[in-house]
Amino acid sequence: MKAPLDRPPTASNKLLSSILFGSRWLQVPLYLGLIAAQVVYVVHFMVELEHLVVGTFTLTEEKIMLIVLGLIDVVMISNLLIMVIVGGYETFVSRLNLEGHPDEPEWLSHVNANVLKVKLATAIIGISSIHLLKTFINAPNLDDKVLLWQTVIHMAFIASAVSIAYIDKLMPHPAKH
Repeated sequence: MKAPLDRPPTASNKLLSSILFGSRWLQVPLYLGLIAAQVVYVVHFMVELEHLVVGTFTLTEEKIMLIVLGLIDVVMISNLLIMVIVGGYETFVSRLNLEGHPDEPEWLSHVNANVLKVKLATAIIGISSIHLLKTFINAPNLDDKVLLWQTVIHMAFIASAVSIAYIDKLMPHPAKH
């Protein structure tokens, strides 16, 4: 006698399974929206780069440093977007079939939801570090509360990332081939 879980799927169960599994394609417009956000960041980067180049001889060293840190910040956010777009699509929607492609990112071959979370948390810490550095450079112009809260928030990001990485380490991982 077969257990209830071993019985063959009915037509309605197959249909429901197909609908549920197919619903992953609803995420495609979200990833396309993130690509549009990436375009906005490219435009923003170019505008800031123009400010830097045009002001090369008139800007103070501090102002140049703040603009450069802003450019680094944009690049790091852009990298974060790529990780979410490519890693998320590969993990939750469909394979990209990039095997053998010379530009395939190394990290993509072993990406899963947990790896993606750790990479995202690490990227967020990097972005937060740049913001905090910009804040410290501009500290004389800011209130002590701003400095304190940005530091506390940054430390919260670090604690969160360490927690996520630790939880990932505790979880069972499939054997490597």
